Amino acid sequence: MLYMKGNNFNYELFFDLSQDLVCIAGYDGYFKKVNPSVSNVLGYTEEELYSRRIEDFVHIDDRENTTKSRNYVKKSNTLFNFENRYITKSGEIVWLAWTSHPVEGQELVFAIAKDITHKKKLEAERLLLLDNIMSLNKELQQLSLTTSHDLRSPLSSLLMIFELLDLSKISDEETLELMELLKVTGENLKNSLNTYVDVLIEKVNEQKKVEKVCLDETLQTVTHSISSLIKTTNTTIRTDFSQVDKITFNKAFMESVFLNLISNSIKYSQPDISPDVIINTEKEGGKSRLIFEDNGRGFDMDKVKGKIFGINQTFHSHNDSKGVGLYLVHNHITSFGGSISVDSKVNEGTRFVITFEE
Repeated sequence: MLYMKGNNFNYELFFDLSQDLVCIAGYDGYFKKVNPSVSNVLGYTEEELYSRRIEDFVHIDDRENTTKSRNYVKKSNTLFNFENRYITKSGEIVWLAWTSHPVEGQELVFAIAKDITHKKKLEAERLLLLDNIMSLNKELQQLSLTTSHDLRSPLSSLLMIFELLDLSKISDEETLELMELLKVTGENLKNSLNTYVDVLIEKVNEQKKVEKVCLDETLQTVTHSISSLIKTTNTTIRTDFSQVDKITFNKAFMESVFLNLISNSIKYSQPDISPDVIINTEKEGGKSRLIFEDNGRGFDMDKVKGKIFGINQTFHSHNDSKGVGLYLVHNHITSFGGSISVDSKVNEGTRFVITFEE
């Protein structure tokens, strides 16, 4: 065999016994050799796998990225942890995480994949649970405030009754003691409710604390935290905050917005192009705008319209894709009355425009 040297028996034994999916593919896009795990997971016979192009087995939404990644490998690059979906013979979807290495002299690609379908299902369940918890937390917080507030009104009315009572007309000492005890208990309960409501309001206000946030300082904080990622990916970040250098917003939320949008630009960069991120501001009609642009993969707006800021929504195959980043960005912005819009084209990059109500 052209693709094997040395002790053929040992290599074949390792190849056949591996629980991972191991294959050798040609630069022409066809499988040349697969181990039993490939057939077991996908449900096709070896003959069926060899007779069709690899992309025929790939989920239609992942074919474009799969082709790009294969071309990237053909340029003498090793590809690590590339995730995509395959369709089994029975019609089920399986997630595979690939590591691929080219052998240029023979125009072959040696690849090994792990079945991560179960992991993906767990991630989806975790994100759904997170969404439910966040919604429930807001509901419980509102319920606590409403209940505590509403209880104070009847309690105040009850205490007012004690003020209106003419205790001089009551001669029974035991009754007077009980009346005084009820009054003290009611006042203590009112004080406890007031304290509880004040604490809740303070916590809510802390989460919504606003201040003049310096955009350049925010950028420096975020880029410092991901400096190694920026360096290893050869990312360029260009900024122009001349029109608006400070925005009234929550500082922690602003850092989260910068972190998620910059990280996404790097994460979804094109395989053979270094990420280029442009961040600038503009002022128009009394409103401040913060604009993030990149030269990444982009996405088809017609396909993802209405889903972009939803939780557990991912539009590219990537091992770090969780579908949370843009969901958080949208929540941060809208919770302070702002808005965010997006425009994107496949292979031409993405542009986010954030408008702040100041």
